[in-house]
Amino acid sequence: MTDVTTLQQEIATEQQHVDRVYARVDELRRAAAQAEREGYRQASVGNFGALVERDAFVFHAARRRYLLDAEHEGLVFGRLDMHGGASFHVGRLGVRDEDAQPMVVDWRAPAAAAFYQATAAEPRGVIRRRMIQSSGVKVTGIEDDLLDPEAAPEQMRVVGDGALLASLSKATGHGMRDIVATIQREQDQAIRSPGGGVTVVSGGPGTGKTAVALHRAAYLLYSDRNRFAGGGILVVGPSTVFVEYIASVLPSLGEESATLRSLGSLVPGWSATRSDPGPVAAVKGSLRMRRVLERASHDAVPDGPTSLRLLYRGTLLQLDRAQLDRIRTRALPRGARRNEVRRVGFDGLFDALWAQLQEQRIPGLKKAEFEGELAGREDFRSFVKEWWPRLRPRHVLAWLADPARLRRYADGLLTPAEVRLLTGSFHPEDPTIADVALLDELDAQLGRPAQPSRAQRNQFEVARGVYELSTSTERARAARAAATARPDDYREYAHVVVDESQDVSPMQWRMLGRRGRLASWTVVGDPAQTAWTGDPTELDQSRDRALGSRARNVYTLTTNYRNSAEIFEVAAAEIRTIAPDLPLPTAVRSTGVPPVALTVPAGSLAATVHEAVEEQLGEVEGTVGVITAVPRVGEVAGWLADFDDPRLQVVTSLQAKGMEYDAVVLVAPSEIRAGGAAGVRTLYVALSRATQRLVTVEVSA
Repeated sequence: MTDVTTLQQEIATEQQHVDRVYARVDELRRAAAQAEREGYRQASVGNFGALVERDAFVFHAARRRYLLDAEHEGLVFGRLDMHGGASFHVGRLGVRDEDAQPMVVDWRAPAAAAFYQATAAEPRGVIRRRMIQSSGVKVTGIEDDLLDPEAAPEQMRVVGDGALLASLSKATGHGMRDIVATIQREQDQAIRSPGGGVTVVSGGPGTGKTAVALHRAAYLLYSDRNRFAGGGILVVGPSTVFVEYIASVLPSLGEESATLRSLGSLVPGWSATRSDPGPVAAVKGSLRMRRVLERASHDAVPDGPTSLRLLYRGTLLQLDRAQLDRIRTRALPRGARRNEVRRVGFDGLFDALWAQLQEQRIPGLKKAEFEGELAGREDFRSFVKEWWPRLRPRHVLAWLADPARLRRYADGLLTPAEVRLLTGSFHPEDPTIADVALLDELDAQLGRPAQPSRAQRNQFEVARGVYELSTSTERARAARAAATARPDDYREYAHVVVDESQDVSPMQWRMLGRRGRLASWTVVGDPAQTAWTGDPTELDQSRDRALGSRARNVYTLTTNYRNSAEIFEVAAAEIRTIAPDLPLPTAVRSTGVPPVALTVPAGSLAATVHEAVEEQLGEVEGTVGVITAVPRVGEVAGWLADFDDPRLQVVTSLQAKGMEYDAVVLVAPSEIRAGGAAGVRTLYVALSRATQRLVTVEVSA
């Protein structure tokens, strides 16, 4: 292997162009600022015409300066290489050099349309489409789509999935070119599926499901921008590792049009990364948890007051635990939202205390007067605050950490064995991915008390009544931003993309459904890769309820172009131990390099894994993934801590879902397999992550 990889060389090439663009932008920014200053000086002429001219001059100069400042981050995000040798870059803003030649084409310009509209079936003159990822002004990665492999010149370098298609298309014989056409046609049909309804894309490992999902998001945003950018597109993946990966692949569109979330970060305020063991996740994901949570949300507050004693005008008023429980129960019939019916609970207290007071026959006392006096007393307000506080979902989820409460809430809903599985699994300050769906369910069950409306603050106000100088363009932009700002818990998306959908539990489908009530959907997955061990019928019903009665368009991808045939043969043999008749994709690419299977004593595992990783980093130019069972991930990461190579990533077998690596070192596959059918399916996923090299390191018995 050369010291500099093809990827690094191509990144360096793009960096050179990006550096020139930013240097030119700095020049333009200085010129705009100078023009703005010159415009203000025109007012010295003193006549009305000069003032009008000044305003127009300053307006345009300030607008240009604002755009140059606002679009600085990730300005260049794409490149198109066309037939005939022409190429150009696409970005957030059009930039020309000193000779008025385009350095960057604005993504809104007609010339840039092919960046979003070109497909393998209809290349529109595009040979290679390159997506450029940046952090600030630094190019951090590139990903190529080879849309017309036969037209690619020999010297054209292609990275990512495009490189795989290039190698397929250049193989001898027409068979391989036919396969490339099949891959492209299958993906293109799914990408260009109608924007309404539900698009379902299924396919085995390496068939390009994720690529289809992300390109579909870009296609929808371009084809009907008002609808999909206005309402927003939500892209949901199984883990934060996966979301970070797709964030580097999804082409930027010049604004925050697509929202990327993992299942553990859909609820504002939480970003869960821990996974429960499969059986525990199956119980937490079951719809029976809805009733468990409702019982919890209607229960008495732990350590709350169990009685009320008040002296009112010489009369002792008191309510015991049983009376307080009856008042709370009457105020909370099934389906009631606790935070929204607090007033009903308070009325129950007033009624019960008033009934006691009536026995004293205080002359002239009216109930409204009694309630007003009581509400003004500090001791009564303190009791009410402790007896019926405003609850947050994390408060109620914490109650399930108490074994006695958990047994009471689950009685008749969960089996004793399931209760034992859940006992000790709730840590509200550090929830698991499955817990986040429970927090969302509790949020729906508890409701939210009405909040007083707050006047929006003028962002240009630096002190009371004092405003910073701003142009009308800046004020208009600020007004538009305020009008279109979305709340943290936005639930009116125009389109929802769900990747790795086979692992979404019934409770998670409810969480997704709340955010996609108005949306069309793209649902991508592979049933053979599912880790769900719960009731499959319940899962199907929950998914159908979330998707609603919208029309379904179903597409199946049949060609595995990512795994070499040698690697996929090992993965296929694993899944066929539990599903011998399962239709699997066809792996069409052969490298002639068989996977390596090592078996070593436990004491040699760390050293062998270290050696295998070092070897793979030298064998491949791209990424190396080390995949291990969940409990081992910290230990394995420690073994490899001395590697300072950004190409290396250590992940669990669950985090590996949806990921791909040029080489994979799989640690102790038997530990992943141990768990019945779900373990076999998880191992199948892990075995099918590599594109070029696969090494398994097993521990001898």
